[in-house]
Amino acid sequence: MKRDPQLQFKSREEIANFQDLSLRETLNYVASNSPYYKNLFKKGKIDPSSIRGVSDLSVLPTTDKQDLQRDSNQFLCVPREKVIDYVTTSGTLGDPVTFMLTESDLDRLAYNEMLSFTTAGCRSNEVLQIMTTIDRRFMAGLAYFLGARSLGSGIVRVGNGIPELQWSSILNVKPESCIVVPSFLIKLAEYAAKNGIALEDSSLKRAICIGEPLRDTDLSDNTLTRKIKQMWPNLSLHSTYASTEMQSSFTECENLCGAHHQPDLIIIEILDEKEHPVKDGEIGELVITTLGVEGMPLIRFKTGDLCRAFNEQCKCGRNSTRLSPILGRKGQMIKYKGTTLYPSALYDLLDNIDGIINYQVQVYTNSLGTDSILIKIGAEKPSESFERKIKEHFRARIRVAPEISFEPVELLAKAILPPQSRKAIKFLDVR
Repeated sequence: MKRDPQLQFKSREEIANFQDLSLRETLNYVASNSPYYKNLFKKGKIDPSSIRGVSDLSVLPTTDKQDLQRDSNQFLCVPREKVIDYVTTSGTLGDPVTFMLTESDLDRLAYNEMLSFTTAGCRSNEVLQIMTTIDRRFMAGLAYFLGARSLGSGIVRVGNGIPELQWSSILNVKPESCIVVPSFLIKLAEYAAKNGIALEDSSLKRAICIGEPLRDTDLSDNTLTRKIKQMWPNLSLHSTYASTEMQSSFTECENLCGAHHQPDLIIIEILDEKEHPVKDGEIGELVITTLGVEGMPLIRFKTGDLCRAFNEQCKCGRNSTRLSPILGRKGQMIKYKGTTLYPSALYDLLDNIDGIINYQVQVYTNSLGTDSILIKIGAEKPSESFERKIKEHFRARIRVAPEISFEPVELLAKAILPPQSRKAIKFLDVR
């Protein structure tokens, strides 16, 4: 099926018809070219031609991260000489997986990110500053460059960190938009305050944010977003969600009410523990089927990410499904003193306590065989009274208080972002 940038604005029936046809094409392609899916269909005695549309997907087994880690080469559908780019997943829940992209896949990646930028309100006559790495086998950094190029935007490739260099580029080139991890915006605002830069006069009007949530699951602003808005009120913050496996992204429009699905690139399901669809608005695991991927397509891949979907039409006119922020990963669920917790709830609470500079949440199995939580905190003024204050906040919000350990800010910063890591490690699971 030819991609359709206007599909999001068409009726739910037109979107469904497009996806049904695209799914049939995808299943025919993997049945002919993917060693992994050929074997899967043979073992399960599944005739992929019997799948007529998305409503029949439950006939097919799911695929997960362990399958990719064990058999990654079996997912490749093309000869190696057709592979143009090699990227790896971040390895959040295990060993990183290498993904191989063809020329067609890079075109698809550019198209996806062009749609992402236009969903957030970017225009071709604007300049976009990339404040994330484009190297280290990071798919997203390459996608941002390709997408901005496809849109026709000017591009400033600064990379991650270095507030002085970021501001030098902002003041000289005057970009309207940036790609950024949202917590870095606080560092940019602090640098501006110390160096007499007036944020209200900055050319930056829009930040497309990656890696950290901006909203709570009810789509209200979370603590991090409120902090940024207090410092930089005229900057519009747009949340995105993406992964290497899906080779596409979900992005908030100007209404900031959930990240829009791009239905010509991916099929989504929200499933419960028994792999049944959840009811509208309920939390479940996001399961994806890629459309139009040539190198390593995936069918019913379990992302491990927990979220909810919103299916009513958005004020922007799009009829595509919107996703809530990711509540957490299935593997990161914590059962602590009878309370079920996800890292996002802990982050939001910690971000709301003045005096905390940085932190890392560690979960381990105690001598009783149950989950325990240790939070390492870098604080302005660590003390017993501050520890009691932190625990009181936890008891007030989530009824239980974890162990607290104060650590030197600089040492903790190195543990959170070690040299070899592309992402901040705020959650460490050693169970």
